[in-house]
Amino acid sequence: MTDKVFLKKDWVEALKAARDSFRIFVPVRDGDFHNFHSLEDWTIPNFDFFNTRLSPKSIVYPQSERIFECLNDPEDPGKGILKEAPKDYPPQAIVGIRPCDAHAFHIVKKNFEGPEYRDPWWMQRFESTVLVGLGCNAPCPTCFCTSVGGGPFHEEYLDAILFDLGDRYLARGLTEKGGEFISKMNGGSSADEKSIKEAKGLVAEAEKKVVSRLPFDKIGEKEVTGLFNAPFWEEAAFSCINCGTCTFLCPTCWCFDIQDEVSGRQVDRIRNWDTCMSPLFTLEGSGHNPRDKKFQRFRQRFMHKLKYYPDKYKNGVQCSGCGRCVRYCPVNIDIRTIAGLMNEF
Repeated sequence: MTDKVFLKKDWVEALKAARDSFRIFVPVRDGDFHNFHSLEDWTIPNFDFFNTRLSPKSIVYPQSERIFECLNDPEDPGKGILKEAPKDYPPQAIVGIRPCDAHAFHIVKKNFEGPEYRDPWWMQRFESTVLVGLGCNAPCPTCFCTSVGGGPFHEEYLDAILFDLGDRYLARGLTEKGGEFISKMNGGSSADEKSIKEAKGLVAEAEKKVVSRLPFDKIGEKEVTGLFNAPFWEEAAFSCINCGTCTFLCPTCWCFDIQDEVSGRQVDRIRNWDTCMSPLFTLEGSGHNPRDKKFQRFRQRFMHKLKYYPDKYKNGVQCSGCGRCVRYCPVNIDIRTIAGLMNEF
């Protein structure tokens, strides 16, 4: 597909022109951090960031979502009959998503679409979403995307990619959806040889800057029960406070709980994000909790990402290397360190 160049001074207006066809989400400075917000007339996009604090996971997979509803009205003939809550899936685009977060969507997709089941809500929203990536000129020191099947400018999971060339962006369509999105933008010009050469140079330089690694090459060979009963788990989990920051920020965590909420005569069945780090996550109605100890919940998180998922899907680890859990853990627990313990056990 044709590469196009947009001057940065014209970039936001060019994006706004595509709002006739897409709902657009862009990175916005939010205090000391960046997060994705809908592009409105009053929105001030800011593409000068390392990575957003929260991944754009919630744009496809809302933190809370009404999935069914019914009326608890004795006079209603449909009393107690659950019906799917009204939803729509308009075309939308996440502009500025990092390649690691786009990779994360495809890791999570394994859980929501399989040979025996298909989550209609997650899949319809994902299929209506265009992922317009922003390559990482300067990856964070905690990033390790290159060791889990990605890279600072990895294109495989994107519909389009942007190269930050200083005073301009080079936009490259990678799929039909990505090309359509770029065509809806105003302005821009065909990329010249100088811009294309600069973009290639950025890719080569960025790859060299990712020096962090996730060691997991030997984990697949190990017996599940051996790793499960390894002696290092309690010591490794000692400083963990089970706050759940790691799972809340993680773009590849997919666990959820389902609750029924009643307000007057309205009953809503709601799906909410949940976390395996919570002691309530495995609490049974009988009162028994198979993971009532902190180290058991800690072990579950790492075993799932680095052992159970790879063994089941044969698709690499359940991690895209964004490094958020490393940067924001209040007690400095590092997934790379835990992977090393598992790898060398």
